[in-house]
Amino acid sequence: MSATKTPKRERSAPSVNVFEFLDYRAFLRAFYTAEKARRPAFSHRFFSRQAGLKSPNFLKLVMDGERNLGNETVPKFVQAIGLTGEAATFFADLVAFNQADTVAEKNRAFEAISASRRFRSAKRIEGDLFRYLSHWYYPAIRELAARRDFNESPKWIASHLRPKISPTDAQSALNLLLSLGLLVRDEQTGKIVRGEPTLTTDHQTVRSLAVTNFHRQMLERASSSIETVKAIHRDLAALTVCVSPETAAVVKDRIHRFREELTQICDADTAGTVVYQLNVQWFPLSAVPGEEDEK
Repeated sequence: MSATKTPKRERSAPSVNVFEFLDYRAFLRAFYTAEKARRPAFSHRFFSRQAGLKSPNFLKLVMDGERNLGNETVPKFVQAIGLTGEAATFFADLVAFNQADTVAEKNRAFEAISASRRFRSAKRIEGDLFRYLSHWYYPAIRELAARRDFNESPKWIASHLRPKISPTDAQSALNLLLSLGLLVRDEQTGKIVRGEPTLTTDHQTVRSLAVTNFHRQMLERASSSIETVKAIHRDLAALTVCVSPETAAVVKDRIHRFREELTQICDADTAGTVVYQLNVQWFPLSAVPGEEDEK
């Protein structure tokens, strides 16, 4: 009598959509919760067997942020979860993004993440907000639209920025600004004018990375202005002082109020012709007491 082979059971698709996440640990927690509800026998030990891991508690350690995933363990997690194709690649990109040590590494990983069509469909604002703050000329073009003679021609826009950008980049920026509502068409005149949307992201890492990119690029523009902009059109100054923590806090507060006052003055100007950038920095050049050993 011949033995009948039991067909190998195919692993079902994950019960949670990985493209809806930017934090791979949050995805793992959601996946575990969903699987536990679907299959009461599902456990950390069961997952470890599926992934071929020696530690029965490794999944929990990763979810709790006590352990990271390495190049060897990422494929094992992908296998145990049941991710394939684009989803498997996306999970690996999430790991690289969340565990990156430098801003450059985070940028590279997020570029890969935001290139995913399925991610953009699930979390469109994340990628668009990131693009807006990561390109210095996006905010500049929005402000350029305040000019009465503003021309939406990409060539006109590109030629009026310093340094100049390509018409292709200008068109991409224009499209994004319109899609985000940062620029809108006036219903009466049909002309493009500035809009006033509220852009937010619920992911702190993306927001911090985008803001970091923005400040870095604007500081680079300030540095290059020393050689490219006539002194009559710019004002650059530096002040080096030694103060107490209490005075440092007072100065920081004064800077905030100063910026708010300048914003009110500029917003009241309805005849703008030139887009300016103001950068104000207040940071320590020596160790802060109690934090001397911080890197």
